[in-house]
Amino acid sequence: MDNSSEEMKMTYSSVIAKDGRPVVAVRFERGRDFAEAILPDVTIRKSNGFSEEEIAALEFYLKSNKKDIGEKAKAITGLHNFFG
Repeated sequence: MDNSSEEMKMTYSSVIAKDGRPVVAVRFERGRDFAEAILPDVTIRKSNGFSEEEIAALEFYLKSNKKDIGEKAKAITGLHNFFG
């Protein structure tokens, strides 16, 4: 089944520590398809259902928007620490 016409959603974590460095986990979902990346790296590390061209477009999106995503993740981190 071709899911390319379905709505795509992007979610991201607060800033978390991974291997001693701050990162943000990013996930794209479209129906049953998914792609996962870690910022500040912009490489899709795990995916299912996306074509190579779509993966390249998602990586371009991440590269172009990583500063904004990082700032939003920092805001979530601040709220998490406030409630934690």
